[in-house]
Amino acid sequence: MKTKYIMNLTKKIALTAAVGFFVNLTFGQSVQDGINYVDSQKYAKAKQNFTDLINQNPKEASNYFYLGNTYLTQFDPNFTEAQESFNKGLAADPKSYLNKIGLASIKLGKGDKSAIAEIQQIVKDSKEKDAEVLFRAGEALTLFEKNSSPDLAITYLNKAIEKAQKGGVPANYYYSLGDAYRLKKDPGNAMSAYDKAEAVAKNKASVFTRKGTLWIAAQQWQQAKENIDKAIAVDPTYAPAYKALAGFNIKYQKNAEATQNLINYTKYADDDPYTKLEIAKLYFTNEDYANAKKTLDEVFDKVNDPIKYKLRSYIQYGDGDYAGAKQNMDTFLSQAEKSRVQASDEGLQGLIAAGLAKTEKDAAVKAQLEAVAQQKVAFAKAAKDETLKWDEELAKIRGGISNASANQGPTNATIEALKAKVAANPKDTDSLYKLAQEYQNVQNWNGAILTWSKMSSALPDWAPAYYSQGYAYQQAGNNDMAKSSYEKFISLVKPAEIEASKQSLGYAYFFIAYMEKDANPEKAKQAIAKSLEYEPTYQDAINLQKTLNK
Repeated sequence: MKTKYIMNLTKKIALTAAVGFFVNLTFGQSVQDGINYVDSQKYAKAKQNFTDLINQNPKEASNYFYLGNTYLTQFDPNFTEAQESFNKGLAADPKSYLNKIGLASIKLGKGDKSAIAEIQQIVKDSKEKDAEVLFRAGEALTLFEKNSSPDLAITYLNKAIEKAQKGGVPANYYYSLGDAYRLKKDPGNAMSAYDKAEAVAKNKASVFTRKGTLWIAAQQWQQAKENIDKAIAVDPTYAPAYKALAGFNIKYQKNAEATQNLINYTKYADDDPYTKLEIAKLYFTNEDYANAKKTLDEVFDKVNDPIKYKLRSYIQYGDGDYAGAKQNMDTFLSQAEKSRVQASDEGLQGLIAAGLAKTEKDAAVKAQLEAVAQQKVAFAKAAKDETLKWDEELAKIRGGISNASANQGPTNATIEALKAKVAANPKDTDSLYKLAQEYQNVQNWNGAILTWSKMSSALPDWAPAYYSQGYAYQQAGNNDMAKSSYEKFISLVKPAEIEASKQSLGYAYFFIAYMEKDANPEKAKQAIAKSLEYEPTYQDAINLQKTLNK
């Protein structure tokens, strides 16, 4: 899940219309204000800005394009509102090339690749005289990754840049050129385009943020963090930088830091409902279900887009409310266009089915739900979708692990007090450690598993958290996840820590050997040898080695 939601935020930061004041006199300052608002992901202000321009001059077709394009470049495109605006622009001027490009962009967004030929014809009809038409044609071909045409986009964008040289090339021309190279998987030329943008951009924060997201995509974390930090230093109110930083911290499993980044992002973006939906989605990705639910509830009735039902379904799934999750996913599927249904939605349906199967009494229905679970999760995995760790989630469900199951398990006054401390300060690793230990003391294994998971998110390199999580999984009867946790523990033990960790390493390797003894005897033999290397007198390991060597 995390990888996917990080790719999405990189794309959206990179592909929104950008900054840099146009020197071209055909653009008024108010138009540029709207473009700057879009770049800062202040979509509500951008929409209001362009609406005011339309009210001031209803016959100016280009203003309708900019309003419609804002609906396309927001986090979840609203094709209905965009189409309405583009059609009004064409009513004002039937020859408006910009609004024709807008309508073709909608087709692309819906998966109709014939729109690429339409855009080519629109550019041909314009005789390539207008740099802005060339630019918007190139931008349109980069907006929707699955239906993009980066080579053609690069051609149009270079022509737009050449044509704009006399009056000064706007920064967003270079941004879109960089975006096209990113889609082409050519990071070198993408960075070169962003370097050129930096030379002309008024807001350097926008440039550094894009460079940071490019480094994130390349998994170069130090360079990514340096550039995003530069963006915030240049403009502490530039919202997209905090969103990029949240994505960085989610990727690196720094959940508490990501939550603070999202708080700052919320502060500096605006109250556009679609932005709030994106924030709720990121909270979910960060496994912060309480803030995800709170943020979604704030705008649920303000948004007509069926995407809200899908997001609520994810949040309910995270809370273990499988019946509610199914109802909302079904509503989304019944209302959304087929082009908006993703492989992750199939996978989530599979996980929901697995959750429902847990409590189903009818044997035939239970078997049917299990079959659906296997089929749909397999579909998501085959599509290489990484929205969720599908096998891990399936194992958690079958082990009965969720926030709800933890809350329903044994508790005491100490647990409740520690839960309150952790809720107030997610960075409080001391309280997390004590809470996990107390859950174990009362044998609330689901609570222990979830709390050790939070500890490993806060301290991703701290090996003991994974060992303890493995023990809790084992006590809960989920041996597959126990094995996975023990393997993670082994991988994180540093050379300087081996001496102090010998007993834990001996047991972890023994458990892995025991789990592999039937399916993979050779791996089991290797694991049991390592177990005895660390714990030579461990009788269970000695006995298992004898059995394996027969």
